[in-house]
Amino acid sequence: MNLLNPLDAAMMTAELVSSPMHVGAVLLLSPPADAGPDFVDRLHRDALANEASIDPRLRRYPHRGVDTAGIWVWRDVDTVDLSRHCRRRRVSGGHDVFWRLIGELDAERLDRSCPMWMSYLIDGLEGGRFAFYVKVHHTIIDGVAGFQMIADALSTNPMCRSMPPFYTDYGQRPLPSPASTGLLHRVVAPARLLAGVAASGAGLIERVITGELSTVVASLVRHTTVLPLGAPRTRFNGRLGPARAVCAGSWPKDRIRAVQRTAGVTGNDVINAVLAAVLRRWLGDRRELPTQSLVAICPITVRGRTHSAAGNDDYGNRFGLWLCPLGTNFDDPAARLAMIHRSMSEGKDWVSKRGSAASLLTTAGSIAATVIFPMLPLPQKIRTGYNLPISHVPGPRDEMYFNGAHVEEMYPVSTVYDGQALNITTCSYADRIGIGFVAGADVLRDIDSLIPLTELALCELETAVGVHG
Repeated sequence: MNLLNPLDAAMMTAELVSSPMHVGAVLLLSPPADAGPDFVDRLHRDALANEASIDPRLRRYPHRGVDTAGIWVWRDVDTVDLSRHCRRRRVSGGHDVFWRLIGELDAERLDRSCPMWMSYLIDGLEGGRFAFYVKVHHTIIDGVAGFQMIADALSTNPMCRSMPPFYTDYGQRPLPSPASTGLLHRVVAPARLLAGVAASGAGLIERVITGELSTVVASLVRHTTVLPLGAPRTRFNGRLGPARAVCAGSWPKDRIRAVQRTAGVTGNDVINAVLAAVLRRWLGDRRELPTQSLVAICPITVRGRTHSAAGNDDYGNRFGLWLCPLGTNFDDPAARLAMIHRSMSEGKDWVSKRGSAASLLTTAGSIAATVIFPMLPLPQKIRTGYNLPISHVPGPRDEMYFNGAHVEEMYPVSTVYDGQALNITTCSYADRIGIGFVAGADVLRDIDSLIPLTELALCELETAVGVHG
């Protein structure tokens, strides 16, 4: 039997009592100038009629039953019924109607009896545009690999036609690897390295102990790190409910880079500071802003810095984790940015020295406090480990096309679950940064208000650091 690894098996079991564990992406496209009125219909017909081999990752699904003695195993199908996986939808209305549909589609669980992925071609958007939405279960693929799968199906040449759908097997895509770079996997993926470092367990223990001590000292002295249960509880740290709310927007990279150069920080620092201001204002407007700073859990790459004992790199990109205070207790946007920059710089150094496995073990208490406590009959005022994840996904650097249609915007649709009812993921694409917000609909009913708040927060930060125009 082809067994699921322990993490994926645990995810499948946890999904029975918790939230759906899939990741997704939204592409907004404009048809080519020579497109006829049936352009989107033709794309859908071609997707259903495609006879090319399907990516092996999209031909498998997890299975557990009497025949497997209750153990999760992978099953493969020889023929995928594309009519079940490639759907057609139409919206009548504006921007809000479209994102409401994405929220509804995201809330639907994937069918466990067949390959666990869905795609939708959606037309009826303003200006003649259409959209492509795909979601894949987290055991099959992670967010970064999912974006790469979609990017592989695109072209920088606007004249290309007869292009195969994204699910096509290009002959170079491996089967799912234990490696993952979506946030859920980033939280737990370093555990998979423990087998590789078992021979140097004493060194790992030493790194964990010194890591805990340095975290305590830094928290007390520099106030740039967070102890377990060091985040204030907010509405984002409760139960989800069945419905989802999704919205997204994009901003020019030049604006982010201008603040970055002026303040001497990184682009991700700038984005984190903007998002911190959004959360500060949104909670403040509802008189729910804690006096203590909100905390984000942020993945930090350790690729090239740590290696398994065997010296191989079978697990691809590796990530550590860092709990970053967002400075929501500061009035000054520049001071908030400076604090985030100091904390993330320290986090990169911390993870680099101790490795991803030690990073996981020293943040395990905060992770458990965030995702487990909401399921227990505990007082709602108890603190949590962190308030939300903020992660950044690299996308294509060039303008991309699919059968002549221009990809205007790309957005991630990340996973939310109990205790982590808001997830923010950014994606770079060409000359802009897309920011995707996903939340429980009962937690953030007016999620679309975060888009104008993001613009306002960026303007305030530009002014605070002296960037104008």
